Amino acid sequence: MLNIKMLKPYYVKEDKRFIRVVLAYQYFSMFIDNELYQFIPMESREIIIDRNRKRVHNVFDIFVFQRGKNMVYVSVADLLQLPEFLTHLHTIVSPYYEEGIEISQQSSEEVKEIIRELERNNLRRLIDKAIDQKDEDTFRLLTQKWNKMYS
Repeated sequence: MLNIKMLKPYYVKEDKRFIRVVLAYQYFSMFIDNELYQFIPMESREIIIDRNRKRVHNVFDIFVFQRGKNMVYVSVADLLQLPEFLTHLHTIVSPYYEEGIEISQQSSEEVKEIIRELERNNLRRLIDKAIDQKDEDTFRLLTQKWNKMYS
């Protein structure tokens, strides 16, 4: 029987697609058949979560736990069957989902502002071009548009 005693990330690394929970031996321990085992980073050392699907990506990876000379190999898929593990994992990664949403909303506003700036500069260039070509009708049309949009 598996029970989580402690699960804390050594650190969390994120990119656009994944959240990586990196583990170290001091921060992850389990009771296996009522005996305390410490995580050792022999095979796998991280849990990778896909941001879009909000699912663990590396379910077939193996974690190694040690007590004295005894070693136990536990797959990520087996750990995902433990409600405690899911609770700990959710607590660790949930701030990164929220932060990602804020960043994407902020980026969206920045993109909109850049587009507005480009449109404004383009309209200025068209007005300058109409002046250079002495095209009075186009100049009037564009300046009326400018006044509607920016005055």
